[in-house]
Amino acid sequence: MAISRRAGFLLAVLVSGGLTAACGTSSPSATPAGVTASANAFAIPGVAPTASASPTAAPSSAKPSASAAPGSPLAAGNPDGHAAVPADGQPLDTSHPDHVVGNGAPASCTSAAVVAAVAAGGVITFSCGPDPVVITMAATAKIRNASARVVLDGGGKVTLSGGGARRILYLNTCDQAQGWTTSHCQNQQYPQLTVQNLTFTDGNATGLTADVTNGGGGGAIFDRGGRLKIVHSRFTGNRCDSAGPDLGGAAVRALEQWQGMPVYVVDSTFGGAPGQGGVCSNGGALSSIGVSWSVLNCVMTYNDAIGHGANPARSGTPGGGSGGAIYTDGNTYTVTIQGSIIEHNTANEGGGALFYVSNDRTGTLSIRDSTLSGNPSKGFSTAGYPGIFFLGSGKPSVSGSTLN
Repeated sequence: MAISRRAGFLLAVLVSGGLTAACGTSSPSATPAGVTASANAFAIPGVAPTASASPTAAPSSAKPSASAAPGSPLAAGNPDGHAAVPADGQPLDTSHPDHVVGNGAPASCTSAAVVAAVAAGGVITFSCGPDPVVITMAATAKIRNASARVVLDGGGKVTLSGGGARRILYLNTCDQAQGWTTSHCQNQQYPQLTVQNLTFTDGNATGLTADVTNGGGGGAIFDRGGRLKIVHSRFTGNRCDSAGPDLGGAAVRALEQWQGMPVYVVDSTFGGAPGQGGVCSNGGALSSIGVSWSVLNCVMTYNDAIGHGANPARSGTPGGGSGGAIYTDGNTYTVTIQGSIIEHNTANEGGGALFYVSNDRTGTLSIRDSTLSGNPSKGFSTAGYPGIFFLGSGKPSVSGSTLN
């Protein structure tokens, strides 16, 4: 069961390098930012988050740092970000796991063990010894749709690698191969997937563009349906298809979240240093259709949207190239960025930092206490908002932030 394709939204790029029209309507006018808006916060039914100590260490706005929190080698997120994280954006309690990958020896932490644990569902932790480990996945870990929740907690020491050959983690409530649990898979409450204290590297979703995944993307994580949450995690070197107008998310692709609730991305890093960012036709870090996002205290740097031709694809081009870090599309949805750093991302077309189109002009974008800097849009952007292409309700709400 596939998401119906929306009408093509980008009609032309103005020769002057100004705004691009979408869905045949006029582009937003340039205006100084400064209006604030409240963030949406939604509860995750059936999952009871508990507060835990906030991990520290991450890149600063000037230069990514490699320092790590005491007791954890994982550096992720913006330590200078002070966005309040609501209860349903907090890490989950994994002190009583349902499954433990490994028996304390590094060699016991295998791809097969991860695949089996993810298929079984529940709370999953790792016992791989005192030192950081890299588990190279020989197969994609796929979530069974009968699972109420799947929580993967790497304890700050585990890296899951796609080896440059495959997607790492997959959830699709409309994929009957993973079990058919409701008659409305496009709006299904479960499974609810949380990843925390993990590194995802070298995931590759190239070629996975069948209708079941609605355009492809999600080199590290593909999530269609249920709920997705990402906490204190790092994403490096992930990939998806290099061309195409309606696919994206080198690291994460999200579709059809339960009742339109947002994906929380908290205290996490995408890229972090030259050569470590994600690369895809659109959305070098995140991509979605019709999904709301709440990005809190994160770092997104050195990600690239490398497609050409925008959407729909201009004649003679394959399409794509928008949203260096974040690519979003749909109708009524929200994107909130707070306490975050988005720098040194690039887009061959529009939105070097962020591409946002609400086709019916009901969606909103809010940026607070964040820095968006040095994100070139090589094709088009919205005047007055460097690195951003926006078509939605009114103008982006920007407060306490630097855009240049």
